[in-house]
Amino acid sequence: MPDQDHMVPPGEHDLSEFIAARVSEAASEGITLRIEGSGSKSFLGRLSNGEILPLREHRGIIHYQPGELVLTARAGTPLADIETRLAAHGQMLAFEPPHFDPDATLGGTIACNLSGPRRPWAGAARDFVLGIRMINGRGEILHFGGEVMKNVAGYDLSRLMTGSFGTLGVLLEISLKVLPKPPVELTLVQEREPAEALRLMNVWAGRPLPLSGAAHDGANLYLRLSGTTTAVAAARQRLGGDILEEDDAWWRRLREHELGFFHHDDPLWRISLPATAPLLDLPGRWLLDWGGAQRWYSGATAPTAVRRAAARAGGHATLYRGHTETARFQPLPPPLLALHQRLKTAFDPFGVFDSSRILT
Repeated sequence: MPDQDHMVPPGEHDLSEFIAARVSEAASEGITLRIEGSGSKSFLGRLSNGEILPLREHRGIIHYQPGELVLTARAGTPLADIETRLAAHGQMLAFEPPHFDPDATLGGTIACNLSGPRRPWAGAARDFVLGIRMINGRGEILHFGGEVMKNVAGYDLSRLMTGSFGTLGVLLEISLKVLPKPPVELTLVQEREPAEALRLMNVWAGRPLPLSGAAHDGANLYLRLSGTTTAVAAARQRLGGDILEEDDAWWRRLREHELGFFHHDDPLWRISLPATAPLLDLPGRWLLDWGGAQRWYSGATAPTAVRRAAARAGGHATLYRGHTETARFQPLPPPLLALHQRLKTAFDPFGVFDSSRILT
């Protein structure tokens, strides 16, 4: 019998039937709904004009199996509650999700597929989703996947919902793979120019080092090491640099956009590129994360020029703030747009969930 830690009785705070009835009613009446938990991710994409469908009260950790490294929780469950429970067992959400608000929920995190600095080494949020319960645009409650990695077969619809921004259906419950916290963790700091920092991050990424974070703030390179005492000590000697005190706080501030780099009123772009792509020739300020694969850019460059530069380098650009008249997400090429539209029709034939948030 696996070690199972029940947090709430299965019936408590379970609003599945109520939510399904509301979606069914909206489909029959031609009403557009906007799914909302805490609202912490509402700045991502265009704001829907639909009627709010609140999920915040649909909450609770249904069960947690520390011995099996599996947790299942309702979509409205605060991330903070989940992380506190995991920490009590020496475990964590390995994709290190940003909160952007103290009340951030699990559903919003999975719907946006948000991952933190550990992502290149541990995996993205999508990689840890084992199964989901959801409501489609007809008001039907569906279940995909399970609670073990080998359960996935055929179309992986659980992970399809991850990153769909609530445009395909309502997430009710999510089952996640969790991981043990590393026994030792420390961060090294080196003063480096951006180009040299990018080169070194790529060199070290290809070597057997216990890296779990690599970022550059414009002046300094930060390297987080996680693992056994022996492995971390050996890597520290090999890489050099000064030990950063209170490094947990620094990585949290990076993840939550609380570093000085983010404190301005200029447009803010997230540019996703191959880690080996050279620095882009765009005037402004830069912060490199994910070993160079996630680059935050702030400058006065026109949106079309930013997206053109990102595409030439093999990536894409997402506008996090500013330029309110501009689409937040990089427009999809026609074949991909057609695929998105077919998926939308299959999951939400009556257009209950507004897709303009991500497709325009």
